[in-house]
Amino acid sequence: MKIIPVPCLEDNYAYLIVDESTKKAAAVDPVEPEKVLKAASEVGAYVDCVLTTHHHWDHAGGNEKMRLQVPGIKVFGGSLDNVKGCTDQVENGTKLSLGKGIEILCLHTPCHTKGHVSYFVTSKEGEDPAVFTGDTLFIAGCGRFFEGTAEQMYQSLIVTLGSLPKSTQVYCGHEYTVKNLKFMLTLEPENEKMKQKLEWSEKQREANQPTVPSTIGDEFEINTFMRVDLPEIQAKLSAKSPVEALREVGMRFTAAQCFDSTRRRRRLRLQLEGLP
Repeated sequence: MKIIPVPCLEDNYAYLIVDESTKKAAAVDPVEPEKVLKAASEVGAYVDCVLTTHHHWDHAGGNEKMRLQVPGIKVFGGSLDNVKGCTDQVENGTKLSLGKGIEILCLHTPCHTKGHVSYFVTSKEGEDPAVFTGDTLFIAGCGRFFEGTAEQMYQSLIVTLGSLPKSTQVYCGHEYTVKNLKFMLTLEPENEKMKQKLEWSEKQREANQPTVPSTIGDEFEINTFMRVDLPEIQAKLSAKSPVEALREVGMRFTAAQCFDSTRRRRRLRLQLEGLP
């Protein structure tokens, strides 16, 4: 199994999951199809299907163009999410396969959108598994609670994703790592793992290299959203429960403007649609 990050727009990631024995590939959130197809061509792979994490335009906006460029391609998306260009809806627990050696388990991870899906990918070759988390889990962060509640985000992060093997490689939908870690250190200034990850991430970005992947195990050390079960984190936030702590982190995270402005997103959308 080979995983290829494909930078798109200003800070998005699409991905190729390649079964090296057959050269079949799945494209995750190919918002700029030309870039994704070029990356597949460069490794001698061909795109067999699309895995869409959620309906937001900067993730699903390339699906219809992908269908035009690859006739007959299957486009998977969550049944609750009204994904643009979707041909095959998936539910929590739906199982897919890629080539001869790759299995894909669909996980419903709602909150950012009500039908958000993360894709847990395993290989028969015994490699570390991977999960593609879209805008539910970021490195040292999580997505805004646009269509859900703190209770749902807790379930998605801690119960669903947090139950995966600690060695699971985490491939998220955006390059937000540096600013996420800077914010997390305002909550946990004594966290040495966060400091080390921030130093490494800054060097990666200075070299124009991605900070993905992380691992589920790493996130339990550097992502306060994933650490809300700890009594000391709840105490820092004056919270009486993990969900209350997560809600408080989310409110502070949003207030700190860790996410891009509506104006910027509109500009990117116009760019994607080829408008002035």
